[in-house]
Amino acid sequence: MTNPSSPDAPLWPAEFAARYRELGYWRGETFGGMLRERATAHPDRVAVVDGERRWTYGELDRRADRLAHGFAARGIGKGDRVVVQLPNVAEFFEVIFALFRIGALPVFALPAHRETEIRYFCEFTEAAAYVVPDVAGGFDHRALADRVKAQVPTLREVFVAGEPGEHTALADVARDDFVAYDEPEPHDLAFLQLSGGSTGVPKLIPRTHDDYMYSLWGSNEICGVDENSVYLVALPAAHNFPLSSPGSLGVLYAGGRVVMCPNPSPEVAFPLIERERVTITGLVPPLALVWTEAGPHSRHDLASLDVLLVGGAKFSEEAARRVRPALDCTLQQVFGMAEGLVNYTRLDDPVETIVTTQGRPISEHDEIRIVDDLDQDVAPGGTGHLLTRGPYTIRGYWRAPEHNKRSFTADGFYRTGDVVRMTDTGHLVVEGRAKDQINRGGEKIAPEEVENVVLAHPAVHDVSVVAVPDEYLGERTCAYVILRAGAEPLKPVAVKKFVRERGLAAYKVPDRVEFVTAFPQTGVGKVSKKDLRTAADQ
Repeated sequence: MTNPSSPDAPLWPAEFAARYRELGYWRGETFGGMLRERATAHPDRVAVVDGERRWTYGELDRRADRLAHGFAARGIGKGDRVVVQLPNVAEFFEVIFALFRIGALPVFALPAHRETEIRYFCEFTEAAAYVVPDVAGGFDHRALADRVKAQVPTLREVFVAGEPGEHTALADVARDDFVAYDEPEPHDLAFLQLSGGSTGVPKLIPRTHDDYMYSLWGSNEICGVDENSVYLVALPAAHNFPLSSPGSLGVLYAGGRVVMCPNPSPEVAFPLIERERVTITGLVPPLALVWTEAGPHSRHDLASLDVLLVGGAKFSEEAARRVRPALDCTLQQVFGMAEGLVNYTRLDDPVETIVTTQGRPISEHDEIRIVDDLDQDVAPGGTGHLLTRGPYTIRGYWRAPEHNKRSFTADGFYRTGDVVRMTDTGHLVVEGRAKDQINRGGEKIAPEEVENVVLAHPAVHDVSVVAVPDEYLGERTCAYVILRAGAEPLKPVAVKKFVRERGLAAYKVPDRVEFVTAFPQTGVGKVSKKDLRTAADQ
């Protein structure tokens, strides 16, 4: 089955789509319709907070409506692609709901993307428009838009949130008069998201209204999100994790309040938690470590924070154990992917389960296979490659038939690239990424295992273990270590001795230890092991 409005996106076979509707996962909702329903039900309830701006559901709905008519008047309509690159500002929601309403497809770029990535997104999707801030983080996005527009023939419009320069101000697009447009159906594509791959240009992930909406309300049920929830958008708003796990869209689905955080540092985020009485937020592991260091010393009242979700990368057991003592909230581990499958530890799971596993799937109809290198199922409890399909896991990337042959099995299972094992309770434990596994003279090393041991050292704040090419063994290991603030200096031999004394096999003891003050990061704040491997090889 392919989407009739976008034949470039492989979707679910008809029998699977019928089953997911019959089971009640796909409710026949659209994002534009969802916002209209919430605005009708409680128009005066605050939906989005951005600094001193507080938009109610009624106001957000009206803003999205006016902008939708403005986009339609400029010839943007159903199926058109629009690259959206906005920081954590309220306009992000105004723009995406306007595009959802007219059936145009947001292509979610991150604030950190620059000319190479943006030009590729615009060229590959044949984007009709590009939405940017004027200046964000000291970078002038209007100048970037000038260069990209000159190189991409399909790019007709650039809309700017703020001072437009040579382009069109977003505020000037909105119109009060009615302009007809072709509304999307629930099975239509809603947007294109970027894959989380760390090599090459990102692949584009096609998500429908039906499937993504289920991931929202399914997450809400598991995370205890309701109309009283207040979600802090600390990570880049367009990233899948803060968008849907349960994220800003999940909280808007529930009728709660979304608070935009311009910077995830404790200095910026903690005052917002206190002021807005934030109840839930999501962080990647490096940021969670920073928060747990800062929490006990903060002068801000963080008592409203009930749940901290940590995901985007493996959160080690040692780091996970620091959350409750430091922040006095429940940790909820999240392991998922923009392609679909999301796993959560449950709020009522035993503490040991929360700190040692990455959760279990949202849906009982998320199908999981754990296989060996020959695609044979491993024995129960065994470690292998994770394959999955289900009511919100895509069946193929957008315009990528050759890649789809490698990334999906003939019967529709997505090859996630993760190496996992399953506990007898159905929780998954992530052992690593297949590409991150280190082969040291034939001995396989999971970096996460070594990292977890090094993190137990009282002087260590964070660690990342990567492979280094070696003439004789093929690969050796290098541990990059960040020390805690105020900790006594360590020597590499002390780290190696600590690992050895914790009982790891000799071949797992890091061959090299390098002390650094920070790790290179991806656009969403994950540690970039690709860049660390490059640095180690120099």
